[in-house]
Amino acid sequence: MPNVDLFGRPATVQGMDQVSRLLDAYDEQLRTDAETPSAVAVDHLGPLRLVTFAGGRGFVTYRDLAGADARRIRSLVAEAVTHYRRDPSICHVEWKTRGHDTAPGLHDALVSNGFTPDEPESIMIGEARALAVDVSLSPGVQLRRVTADADVRAMCAMVSAVFGDPYSDDVADALLRRLGFGDGMELWVAETQGQIISAGRLEPVCGTQFAGIWGGATTPEWRSLGIYRALTAARAKSALRAGKTLIHSDSTEYSRPILERAGMVKVSTTTPYRWER
Repeated sequence: MPNVDLFGRPATVQGMDQVSRLLDAYDEQLRTDAETPSAVAVDHLGPLRLVTFAGGRGFVTYRDLAGADARRIRSLVAEAVTHYRRDPSICHVEWKTRGHDTAPGLHDALVSNGFTPDEPESIMIGEARALAVDVSLSPGVQLRRVTADADVRAMCAMVSAVFGDPYSDDVADALLRRLGFGDGMELWVAETQGQIISAGRLEPVCGTQFAGIWGGATTPEWRSLGIYRALTAARAKSALRAGKTLIHSDSTEYSRPILERAGMVKVSTTTPYRWER
């Protein structure tokens, strides 16, 4: 029987080694406090990190579940929900699962405690230098970093419209606060004739080889023209200037093929489970 990768596809030994190496780097470097640099508070419950963000958001993550069996996992989930219920400011909680974890009974424990799963996304990782290429753009389309209040709000409005979400000033306010911290986060847009048509975020992860690319969105009429690819390349170049050698992203099925063509590799999956008060 031929070798297969984590997803059942035929794989060379070299390809399997690459996935294993990148996944090890992801687990060791990113599943730490580096994952939540803007946290207001972090509490520990066994292997869990119970994170509180501004705006009434909770977030549950961990390096692994320390070999917990299904009974222990049910207990951890129930205790985590109790922790957030005690804080009346918390309205939403995300529990971030990863497909390569050993987590017996986790799905059932989450659902029975009021969590609802989102669609799975692909964890993508690639060498920054492989992504940092020159990409031709359609005439009149330009890329730039944005920091001004009006630009950030226009970017957030475009992203909300693309994803079918109601616009809220809260997202723009949070990004503007982050820009004020000077922690390395960058906001990039593509625009034409003063209209933002695509956007994405770069987040260098302090103390690691990684920078994350997040929030990618392009208006429907400007898709399949290389704009998202160009934004990815621009962010990869900026990551290299910041001394980062690896790029990671949680990718939808729309952006995954684009990132794979750019040289990124799917190393696992992640499924967010959401709880609402």
